[in-house]
Amino acid sequence: METTHMTFDAILSRFTAAVESGDGTALGALFTQDGIYHDTFYGEFHGPSAIKDMLENHFWRDAEAFRWDMDEPLANADIGYANWRFSYASKLEGVKGKRIVFEGMSRFRLKGDLIDRYDEIFDIGIALSQTDFASERMARIIGKAAERLRSRALNSRHLVD
Repeated sequence: METTHMTFDAILSRFTAAVESGDGTALGALFTQDGIYHDTFYGEFHGPSAIKDMLENHFWRDAEAFRWDMDEPLANADIGYANWRFSYASKLEGVKGKRIVFEGMSRFRLKGDLIDRYDEIFDIGIALSQTDFASERMARIIGKAAERLRSRALNSRHLVD
C-alpha cells in the first residue's frame, strides 16, 4: 500500500498527539511489531510495548506539557521526513518547570501505514544548554552522542584516511 502525503500527515498528527497526551499505547500502535523508535536522549526502543514504555516511563517521568509541531512533511511509500519544533516542561531536579525548546528533523521509515523505524536529528547542545546542567554533565551527554555518531561512521570515508 502506497503511503500518500495525506496519510503521512495523518501519521504525524497521531504521532504528535500521542506524545503530547502521554498515550504510549497510541504511539506504539503506529509502529510495526518490530518497529524501532530511536530517541536521541534515551536510545533505541524496539516494538510497540517498548515504545509505549519509553513514552510513559521515560518521557513523562522526566518532563510534562509536551508540544510537538511537525512542519514541511515530505513522504513517499517508504520514507517520510518532517522538520519540527519540540518543547516540554522539565521535571528534572534543578530545572523543574523550566520550558525547554529545540528544533530538528525526523525520518520515518514506513511499511504501509505503519512506522518501521523513527530517527531524529537535532542539536543536542541547544537542548542541554537550556537545562542549566553542570558543564561536566553536558559534556558527558554530548560526548556519548558524538561516540554514537562516530560508531555509525566507522567504516565510512569520513573516518578512514
